[in-house]
Amino acid sequence: MHRQYHRWWSPTLNRDMELLEFGHGGATVIIFPTSFGTFHEWEDRGMMNVIGHGLRNGWWHVLCVSSVDDEAWYCKWKHPGARAWRQHEYEAYLLNEVLPFAKWRNPNPYTITVGASFGAYHALDFGLRHPDRVNRILSLSGLCDIRRFADGFYNDTVYFHNPVDFVGGEHDGWRLHHLRQQDVILAVGKDDGLIHQNRELSGKLWGKGIGNALREWDGFAHDWPVWERQLQMYLGGHD
Repeated sequence: MHRQYHRWWSPTLNRDMELLEFGHGGATVIIFPTSFGTFHEWEDRGMMNVIGHGLRNGWWHVLCVSSVDDEAWYCKWKHPGARAWRQHEYEAYLLNEVLPFAKWRNPNPYTITVGASFGAYHALDFGLRHPDRVNRILSLSGLCDIRRFADGFYNDTVYFHNPVDFVGGEHDGWRLHHLRQQDVILAVGKDDGLIHQNRELSGKLWGKGIGNALREWDGFAHDWPVWERQLQMYLGGHD
C-alpha cells in the first residue's frame, strides 16, 4: 500500500509537525495518537494492517497526525488557560494546514476523524466543532470531558474545547443542521471509567436531535487489542 512521510514547519504552531500518509484515494481518515503518542503510533501497533484491505482498494486515505498534548492539556507547568489556548492553536493547525493538505493529496470530500482514549478526545473535539468539514467520528474509549485537565479553571476556550459542554450548549441552527448529518460512533467498555462521559455526551447529542451510536463493549475494553477489533468492525477488515 502507499505510505509516505511528511514534515513541514507549521506557521500556526511555530514548530515542525510530522504525519504519515497511507492509501491513494477514498475518504480522508485523520487518526490521532493516544496520550503522548507519536504520529507513527498506529502504524507501530499494526493498525494499518487492520484496514489494509480498504487502503489497498482506495476506500481510505489515512493521515496519522502528531499531537501537541505535552504543550497543551498535559503541560502541567502552564496555566490552564494557556493549555486550553494551545489546544485551540492545534485545532487551527488541523483546520488550516492538515485539511487543505489532505484535499490537495486527495480531493474526496468525505472526512472521518478517529482516535482512541485521548486521541478520541481530539477526534470528537475537532469533528464536533467542524461538522461541515467532518462527516464521521469514530471514538474508541474516548475522553469526552476535558475539565479535569484544566485544574478547576474555566473560560470560553475550555468550554469550546470540551465536547460535553459545547454540544449541550449548541443553539446555532446552521451548526445543528450539519451536526445532525454526522455519523458519530462512541465505542467504550462497560467497565471503563470513561463510560459515564460517553453516556453523557451521547445523551446531550440526542438531546439536540443529533443521532449517534453508543456502543458499550463488555469489560474494560480500554486497550489496543480491543481497539483493533473495534477498528476492524467500524472501519473495515482484513482481506
